[in-house]
Amino acid sequence: MRLNSLNAISPIDGRYNEKTKAFGDFFSEQALINYRVLVEIEYFISLTNLEIPLLEDFPKEAISKIRNIYLNFSFKDAEIIKEIEKETNHDVKAVEYFIKNKFKEIKLDKYLEYIHFGLTSQDINNTAVPLSIKDALKKVYKPNLVALSRFTRSKK
Repeated sequence: MRLNSLNAISPIDGRYNEKTKAFGDFFSEQALINYRVLVEIEYFISLTNLEIPLLEDFPKEAISKIRNIYLNFSFKDAEIIKEIEKETNHDVKAVEYFIKNKFKEIKLDKYLEYIHFGLTSQDINNTAVPLSIKDALKKVYKPNLVALSRFTRSKK
């Protein structure tokens, strides 16, 4: 069944979709997965800046490569994570395994055990969700609010 205004779970996805679709970049399931990947990667990068003996030799030139995992995150990547989730039956664990696979692709196998090191799923979610809200407020809500305010003032 194709999503339309009659079978959407809420009017936001239905009749108001045209007005709210910009929020999909922040609040869709794909967006949440992408934010989880971002949090995991940036946390890992932070670990490389600490005095952890097994991370001391992490190649700094690899940082841009691992950031590209979330910067170039695609629908296909989200689908891969959802497939992994079918096996793990755990959304954040699926993200962890996805990142580990990406590290293997860029020959960073030596550092796999530090992905999600010292974290819980709630650490990831409790950082990813507020970050998505912050970004949505900054990139969509506030600019629209400012535009509305200017429009309202121009009509006086």
